[in-house]
Amino acid sequence: MTNTLYLSDKQAAERYGVAREAIWRWKRDGDFPKAVKLSRGMTRWQVPDLGEWERSREMHFAIMLPVGSGNLFGRMT
Repeated sequence: MTNTLYLSDKQAAERYGVAREAIWRWKRDGDFPKAVKLSRGMTRWQVPDLGEWERSREMHFAIMLPVGSGNLFGRMT
């Protein structure tokens, strides 16, 4: 049996350095992994799904951005 780790919207927002509203907007726009509703008022994202999403974004940005132009989300490091 495997234990799946979950993140809340707040934790996901902290992970990506964005506001919680951005997480919900990405979800609504279909540009974020599917959320899991664990109970009423408790929506979470599975960490492995977030990792897959991150890898897909890295590939997207690797193709789209010139070298040294920023990190995964376009912020300068």
